[in-house]
Amino acid sequence: MTKVIKIALASTVLLTSLSANDIIKGSGASFPYSVYQKWLKAYNKETGIKIDYIKKGSSKGIKDASSRSVDFAGTDKPLSPKVLKKNGLYQFPGVVGAITMGYNLPGVEGLKLSRGATVAIANGTAKFWDDAVIASANAGVKLPHTKLTFVHRADGSGTTYNFTYYLSKVSKQWRKTYGAKKSLSWPGDHHIGGKTNSGVAALLKQTKYSVGYIDYADAKNNDIKMATVENRAGNFIKPTLKAFQIAAAKATLDPKKDFYAVIADPKGAESYPMVAATFILVPSEKPEMNKNVTKFYDWCYTNGQEIAKGLGFVPLPDTLTSKIRTYWADKGIK
Repeated sequence: MTKVIKIALASTVLLTSLSANDIIKGSGASFPYSVYQKWLKAYNKETGIKIDYIKKGSSKGIKDASSRSVDFAGTDKPLSPKVLKKNGLYQFPGVVGAITMGYNLPGVEGLKLSRGATVAIANGTAKFWDDAVIASANAGVKLPHTKLTFVHRADGSGTTYNFTYYLSKVSKQWRKTYGAKKSLSWPGDHHIGGKTNSGVAALLKQTKYSVGYIDYADAKNNDIKMATVENRAGNFIKPTLKAFQIAAAKATLDPKKDFYAVIADPKGAESYPMVAATFILVPSEKPEMNKNVTKFYDWCYTNGQEIAKGLGFVPLPDTLTSKIRTYWADKGIK
């Protein structure tokens, strides 16, 4: 008997509707936390349905979904169809966001980071702010000869996975040595870690001469400066909603593969390079509860676009949400 069948047999009661005291429970990725919070508050106001989403990081979200500790989970690292089948899970995208390079560099505005500089900061070969690999893209900017501190996630994180995936696309050496991971032992002695994107934001704010990867919403909400970064076409692109939308339009998310795809470093002269889709996991043996979860996301796709845009997230296009709704119907969770 397979693991999935065992789980299905253990689930003897299926919820057909929610009572006033029922709460849909979710956990996981902190990358989309700000937009999920606003969505669920707006949804509760309109429908009275209560949803609780706790930001723990993608690794713990995947663990919670696999152990059935929650009704749904968020992850910025998509799971392959093989892993989904093994754990009896379905997967669909929730929203698209962007990772930025936030920095705390007194007296410096409009910092530019080339692809090489971003890798050098992460791997520790750029030790000072006036290192040639950073200075070369910042002509006319007086960069201090001061040691830089690299801020990263300390917990298992889909943001880290997408950032290191991007680094792997940029650098063959990074790909060969470290690859794309939710967590890793960062090279060098110039780094500090924070839990969740909020923890990274706090460290960036309090640590002068620091730089680190953080989602756009947390950077914006904390008034953290964000670097203009070099894209695949060799152009320097500011982190803006328009640039995120251009990048997101290049993404291919296929329902036949359970939408399994990483969309970082897309082609396009105006594409922002560090974009990421974030995903929702639900257990395959709970169709009635899953219908409550998909009703929420269906509402978000239709009614939550302005909320998402206001936070710097990219709402999913109609062509994709149509595919998601068909996927739900095929799985019996719509």
